[in-house]
Amino acid sequence: MKKILFMLVCLLGSHVVAVGRPNFVFLFTDDQSYKAMGCMGNTEIHTPNMDQLGAQGVIFDRHYNTTAICMASRASVMTGLLEYKHGCNFQHGSMTRAIFSKSYPVLLQQAGYYTGFAGKFGFAVTDEVSKNSGHNSYDQLPVDSFDDWAGGVGQTDYQTSKNEYIKQYADTYPHSTRAYGAWAIDFIEKAKGSGKPFCMSLFFKASHLPFNPDPFFDDLYEGKTFSKPANFGPENGEHLAEQPKQGRQYLSYHKKNGYFTKYDEVKRGYYQLISGVDYAIGMVRAELEKQGLAENTVIIFSSDNGYSEGVHGFSGKCLPYEEPSRSPMIIYDPRRPGNGARTPAVTAGIDVAPTLLDLAGLPIPANMDGKSLLPLLENKEPRVREFLPLMQLFGSAPTLSLAVVSEDWKYIYWAYEDDGMEAVEELFLNSKDPREMTNLAADPESRQQLEEMRSAYDAQLVHWKGNALNYNDYAQYADVFNREIEWDAKKDLYHKSAISNYKKELKSKKEQ
Repeated sequence: MKKILFMLVCLLGSHVVAVGRPNFVFLFTDDQSYKAMGCMGNTEIHTPNMDQLGAQGVIFDRHYNTTAICMASRASVMTGLLEYKHGCNFQHGSMTRAIFSKSYPVLLQQAGYYTGFAGKFGFAVTDEVSKNSGHNSYDQLPVDSFDDWAGGVGQTDYQTSKNEYIKQYADTYPHSTRAYGAWAIDFIEKAKGSGKPFCMSLFFKASHLPFNPDPFFDDLYEGKTFSKPANFGPENGEHLAEQPKQGRQYLSYHKKNGYFTKYDEVKRGYYQLISGVDYAIGMVRAELEKQGLAENTVIIFSSDNGYSEGVHGFSGKCLPYEEPSRSPMIIYDPRRPGNGARTPAVTAGIDVAPTLLDLAGLPIPANMDGKSLLPLLENKEPRVREFLPLMQLFGSAPTLSLAVVSEDWKYIYWAYEDDGMEAVEELFLNSKDPREMTNLAADPESRQQLEEMRSAYDAQLVHWKGNALNYNDYAQYADVFNREIEWDAKKDLYHKSAISNYKKELKSKKEQ
């Protein structure tokens, strides 16, 4: 009898642990537009598995990345920190191990989770502060912080055989996207065998340039043509400030991807890469069902930034406009199904880490800037914040900026004033003008909203001033972006690489 009771207690105990400590699957794409899913109203793309996640979970319609470029964005997602607190971006430097030690995978592993990572990690982690932001060697990646590692250095490669930790899948899956799906299947089986709850982070290279999609999906888009958004082309960017047009996003980046010369061809490759990810998501979900883990596994799907795709004449990302800074976000928790619910609450990549920790029943470090999205999942609160900062700290000096966004409004301040430019304010009523075609900063009827957004902007600078790291060229930007400081007093604060990049872009412009 005692033996039977002991077995019953063990069974009940394991059930309580399973319910209280869910498994996590975090699926992360690269450069995926928030519009590039069927569940976002796009009828030209094939994403049945993403759409199913959206139908079962919660879709976050106003999800942003506080820094819209892969290196800094991934660092923010891992740590829940704004860029000037984790210190990591191109032209700036690496993340220290001390900061990474408070990232969600490390904290979950310390709490007993079986952790795994596969795909493009995207940023360097070093013992000491380093201005070298390269991440092309495995000794700059936190391989030892995961129980199972299949990550890659640098941008990784679409050819499976060229990625060290997944090349064993190359014969069956020569393209890395489905190969990562195959790795995920093996990870899930091992994680179940560990007897621990697990957290799998699957960071796809897709849909980053070059657009080399898996031929397995050639039939999906063969011969198809695609519509252009209403704000496509430079003619729909004439009302915007000159500063954002002084970087590669406007001057030269379009040469690399051809949105203005071969739109349908480029779009086919881009969508085909995303459909490959969708297929891999199907592989993951099928394995969760097979292993009997689906009912206790929370799935989060998002991307490291959005993509301009030619709107306003821009390509690429980085800028704080809607297309480059917004990205898809879905959370499916089978224990509290959202049934296709949507929320207009402003959320961000920095919210992923605190949300995972909260779902696991773990304390959220006080230093994290992100917010747990659990109140939104449980429909207890309409929002988790009033304002969110969007920062651009990479590339050509004039394009560097700070913005704030609310559920209705966005305010952008372009600080650079040399070369015939003056500082510019932009104010958009995004709730009614999502394509950002009307700058209301000079509109008398919007004066009250302008002042409110200025106040929110200034509050972000106060936080920056009090919390920025004193290395990797971050602290001084609290002054660079200060609206009250004259240009002559701050123009020398731009880091040298930003000025160097601008000179390169000017040279490129003259050569066109």
